[in-house]
This record gives sequence, structure tokens and C-alpha cells, in this order.
Amino acid sequence: MDHRTPPGNIAPHIPAADWQRAQATGQPVVIVVHDTHLTGIPWRRALIPFAIAGAAIAGGWGLVACLCLLLDAVTHTATVIAGAAGPIGIGGITLKLARGKTT
Repeated sequence: MDHRTPPGNIAPHIPAADWQRAQATGQPVVIVVHDTHLTGIPWRRALIPFAIAGAAIAGGWGLVACLCLLLDAVTHTATVIAGAAGPIGIGGITLKLARGKTT
């Protein structure tokens, strides 16, 4: 193969003077491509989904803990209000909301 013009997208890094000299003398042009692909598992690509899943799980547990804390505060508040209010009666039906302390 005797090419008169340097290859376009194959090796744009070959200087024109070197290409012309190789064509004039008939020497082959050797293109060295450094392969940077590593063998094994690409750890970044494998760890990112696990990091996202771990963050979602931690956020879910945080949400559950906050809801438990909120429900605990609501029940404590309702118990205090019911204990302070005493029995409630509507139309002759009396409902005692909280039991008194028996000692």
C-alpha cells in the first residue's frame, strides 16, 4: 500500500515531514498505541451503585427513626392532655381518656 497522503483519522499525530520522508524512502510508518485498559473489575463503576443504595438505605432508616420519634412525642402529648382534661361526656356518655395513677 503506497499512500500519497497521511491518513486522516487513523493517526493525526504523525508529523507531515516524517510521513513524507517515509514515503520517499519506502520505510514503513509504525504507529504505537498505548493500551490503558486495565484488567480486572473497574472498582469505580462497581462501587457507585452500592454507594447510592447505601445512602438510600441510610436515608430510609433515618426517616423511620424520625417518624418513630414524632409518633412518640405525639402520643406523650396526647396522654398529658387527656390526663389533664379528665373525663369527657357527650350526651350522657362519659369517656375517660386516661387512667389515673394507682399507687
